[in-house]
Amino acid sequence: MTEHPAISQPPRILILGIGNILWADEGFGVRAVEAFHRAFEVPGNVTVLDGGTQGLYLVNFLQEHDHLLVFDAIDYGLPPGTLKRIDGDEVPRFTGAKKMSLHQTGFQEVLSAADLLGAAPQRLTLIGCQPQDLEDWGGALTPPVKARIADALALACEVLGEWGITVAPRAVPLDPAQGLLGNDIDHDSYERRADPANAAVQG
Repeated sequence: MTEHPAISQPPRILILGIGNILWADEGFGVRAVEAFHRAFEVPGNVTVLDGGTQGLYLVNFLQEHDHLLVFDAIDYGLPPGTLKRIDGDEVPRFTGAKKMSLHQTGFQEVLSAADLLGAAPQRLTLIGCQPQDLEDWGGALTPPVKARIADALALACEVLGEWGITVAPRAVPLDPAQGLLGNDIDHDSYERRADPANAAVQG
């Protein structure tokens, strides 16, 4: 009887953005993953997810994937807009270096819970951006942080390439109804509402 070699399955990859869009630069991770979803088509083994502030609810998603790529706002103690890539075991240390919000504590707990369940990511990368303002309730991303989204996406594509994943720019623009965020909280709609000049006109 002839034995056929087992066909290896590609790794299941989760691209995750976390943060709170209501607190200015705290929303960097969500806005970055939203932009990634709008810009690129991904193969079937890749999931793109707005994790928001879901905390421990994200453990289920980690259990269903092998590798994890995360966008987040991280206080590195560096100039606003500084973009840094952190890999592997270093990631929890940076997400908890200077706690800025509840979601970061929650994400550390997500990683710990996944580890206890035997579902820790085989490969883990964080793409973090240094925030400028976390106190502007209802505010949009500040200019130095918003300006780094394109660089964050390029870095994400580089990481995915190292993991054997090729993404392609969308040949056809994404239908707004297929965006990650709805209910008028997508980036463009939110920024129009957050802009005082637009608010004055609407008022």
